[in-house]
Amino acid sequence: MNTLGTHTKRQEWTLLLTLAGIQFTHILDFMVLMPLGPQLVQTLQISNTQFGLLVSAYTFAAGFAGLLASTYIDRFERKRLLLTLYTLFAIATLGCGLARSYEGLIFARTMAGFFGGVLTAMSQTIVADVIPFERRGKAMGVVMTAFSVSAVMGVPLSLLLVAYSTWYTPFLVIAAVSLVLIGLAWFSLPDMQGHLAHSKAAGFFGPLQETLSDSNHWKGFLLTFLLVFASFIIIPYIALYTQINGGVTQRDLPIIYLLGGAATLISAPTIGRLSDKYGKVVVLRWVACMAIFPMILITVSEHFAYVAIFVLATAFFIFVSGRMIPGMALLSGVVNPNLRGTFMTLNSSVQSAAMGLGALLGGALIGRDAEGLVTNYWMCGAIGVVSNLAAMWLAGKVAMHNAPTPHST
Repeated sequence: MNTLGTHTKRQEWTLLLTLAGIQFTHILDFMVLMPLGPQLVQTLQISNTQFGLLVSAYTFAAGFAGLLASTYIDRFERKRLLLTLYTLFAIATLGCGLARSYEGLIFARTMAGFFGGVLTAMSQTIVADVIPFERRGKAMGVVMTAFSVSAVMGVPLSLLLVAYSTWYTPFLVIAAVSLVLIGLAWFSLPDMQGHLAHSKAAGFFGPLQETLSDSNHWKGFLLTFLLVFASFIIIPYIALYTQINGGVTQRDLPIIYLLGGAATLISAPTIGRLSDKYGKVVVLRWVACMAIFPMILITVSEHFAYVAIFVLATAFFIFVSGRMIPGMALLSGVVNPNLRGTFMTLNSSVQSAAMGLGALLGGALIGRDAEGLVTNYWMCGAIGVVSNLAAMWLAGKVAMHNAPTPHST
């Protein structure tokens, strides 16, 4: 695996599945904490506010890490940097499993977010470096199925472990799985050094300055923001709304995520293949257009039947998350390959900002009436649709870079 040209399909699949595994552990590490709230509040004797800080510490650290990484990510060989960051992430996750105090756990969570926050950008950068643009949509679809697997298998299995042991067991298991993936990544990832000569010639802040001075890159960042903001003004409150207003019980709530995650296991690779066949912009617009219906309907579903709510939630998973597959494949072609790592890490920080701002605005918009029902959730859907439409328009304005993919040497 010395050059891109010598890659076989088997080697590509091994690489993609390894990157998907890394994404799986990183996403699961973030997701698994949220349903552990009752156990952590009781065991560590903390308040709901302290638990909220425990969750947000991961995202804040990840966003900061992305900004910091933009100054150095293109100055190091891709494989060794990924392995270094992933090893530190595994150690931090192990620290979560070994923590027995609130202070120790929040420190470990912050470190896990700091080192794990760059992993998504690194994985997308490696896919873009190794896989030609005409096949990159399918490759992105494979890697991004990690979210689906986390929702379908990771979180339920983690909660099952907790039921028969204690809250810190999932973190110990994630750390152990990460150790195995470190070995797989060492053997399956090629050396990628084609970007180093440009980075050294440009100086320490050169790649960052070049990235930020390109107006087309800013269009890419805005496209990412619009796509993510459109979903995260709605997503954090689906469970709250469907339970309180829609009557979905706590016992049945996991079915929503199980069905949605299982559906995206099929839809994500399909959307990726369609992106390669018909074009990233075309498929992004198709999927984003289809996403409008569940985005609106899920926010006004309080009088819908159970089955209708489950169908809507599944459609939401398929189309709203599906937009990101052609979106990320499109963005990988926006940037000069020599600046791809810097661009992707900054883009990762933009995603974190969009998540936080979307959730913050959504929380400010919704309220409760005299009966305790959630109000104004439809406003979240309306704003999400506007952001989604803006992303559909902007996708056609982003220019592709014509530079060839650098060889791994």
